[in-house]
Amino acid sequence: MPYPYFYGFDWTYLYIVLPCLLLSFITSARVNSTFKRYSSQISSRRITGAEAAQRVLSANGVRNVRIEKVSGNLTDHYDPKSNIIRLSDAVYSSASTAAIGVACHEAGHAAQYAHNYFPIKIRAAIIPITNFGSKLAMPLILLGILLSSFAAFSYSLVYLGIGFFALSLVFQLVTLPVEFNASRRAMEAIESAELLTKEEQKGARKTLSAAALTYVAAVAIAAAQLLRLVLLFGNRRSRD
Repeated sequence: MPYPYFYGFDWTYLYIVLPCLLLSFITSARVNSTFKRYSSQISSRRITGAEAAQRVLSANGVRNVRIEKVSGNLTDHYDPKSNIIRLSDAVYSSASTAAIGVACHEAGHAAQYAHNYFPIKIRAAIIPITNFGSKLAMPLILLGILLSSFAAFSYSLVYLGIGFFALSLVFQLVTLPVEFNASRRAMEAIESAELLTKEEQKGARKTLSAAALTYVAAVAIAAAQLLRLVLLFGNRRSRD
């Protein structure tokens, strides 16, 4: 029975994709547990997440960025279109080291846009292409397979679909330096403005480090899924 099938079972999912999904589950659980742990560590200066984000913006000379509260758990994000930092309930009004770390991270994204940080400009530019490609990828692959029996060129649609799917991996790769840089900016601002003591900074740093691993897991999943498609349909073409 030719690889990657064995009695109708697709082993590529078990060997390639599933380990990455488990990694993603573990990193997500670690983010939640780390955030919960350091949410109970209240900073001695009693600065809230919203106040900390505002200080990071001021330190970077960033103006006209609003800070708002948003519902949900760890739904914190910076919206460049509306120029708003949205902080979740557990971050906006909290004075914990975890909340301050997360809030400063989002302020770091605002600073990236304000200072024309190159990787974030690339990410913003490819978002429409990535969204478009992700919607077309699987339909093109399936259409190419269905038509492959009638026209030889139709299998090119499969490769085109895989190429579109590869854009998701490109997006995740570009996201890595963006997220790491935002965390670095956050910690530098926390240290320079003395928002947290040396001991308290450990809580913010560990929270951001745990969050960073989720982006590494996202890269792994995208790479694994792309490799699976190549193995599946490349092998199918050889059998045909």
